[in-house]
Amino acid sequence: MSVSVKVPATTANLGAGFDCIGAALSLYNQFTFTLAEGLKITAQGAEADRVDLDSQNLAYQAFVKVFDRLQRPVPGIKLEINLEVPLARGLGSSATAIVGGLLGGNGLAGFPLSPAEIMEMAIAMEGHPDNVVPALIGGCRLAASYGEKWEICDLPWHSAILPVVAIPNFELSTAAARQVLPSTYSRADAVFNISHLALLMRGLETGNGQWVKAGLVDRIHQPYRQKLITGYIEVEQAAVAAGAYGMVISGAGPTLLALVDESRANQVVQAMSTAWQIMGIEPIVRILQLDLAGAQIS
Repeated sequence: MSVSVKVPATTANLGAGFDCIGAALSLYNQFTFTLAEGLKITAQGAEADRVDLDSQNLAYQAFVKVFDRLQRPVPGIKLEINLEVPLARGLGSSATAIVGGLLGGNGLAGFPLSPAEIMEMAIAMEGHPDNVVPALIGGCRLAASYGEKWEICDLPWHSAILPVVAIPNFELSTAAARQVLPSTYSRADAVFNISHLALLMRGLETGNGQWVKAGLVDRIHQPYRQKLITGYIEVEQAAVAAGAYGMVISGAGPTLLALVDESRANQVVQAMSTAWQIMGIEPIVRILQLDLAGAQIS
């Protein structure tokens, strides 16, 4: 018996949407679980040589959590991983592993857990919802805590707005990105981000470029984190000059995300790539789509 799970990459924060907005992107990791004797894990694709091939593998750990929750013995499996999402770049690679492992385990167990239970487990493993939720159910999602639970709201995204990701050939750990953030913020900064988040949401829904441009401006995390990313200012200036509405840090970085009208996407790709290449950095720059389906099981 075998279950295959295809999980999209994600981008989180989206400027003023720090720690509450995430969107699924058309870049995928695939996890195939086959009943077998013992444990065997193989990986191929982007940075496959860096993937744990033992019980420390995050997808396998998520798989095990399903059987622990069901109080059933963990079966032996062969886990085959096919990677498109680079590691430690701010595109939700850990979220793909968590979602892939939970759905794979649930599938091999006969689907006893509901989608709500899978989401609850994914958020608990990741520690926050902004990557695992869109990885699981697709689209652009706003997550807000309410009591001891999370309220998940879908955010409409106009089809003419395209995400362009520029993935550099260096990493930035989430822990390092967290450490540079202040422990308190002024009332003015809080009000600024609340209003700009609302504007961003309306801009994404309507396709109003000026609202998107203003909504991407943030005072909570980007002013502190951008100094950790070599060439941030230069790449941002190049993207905007080429027609992007704006540019933000994807997740904790160092991947940079530009939002752009589809008519200018190719120019923005070239501009962002050239800006980093001048500095000796070789990025992968791609035009992606919003993934509306989320994780798919076959």
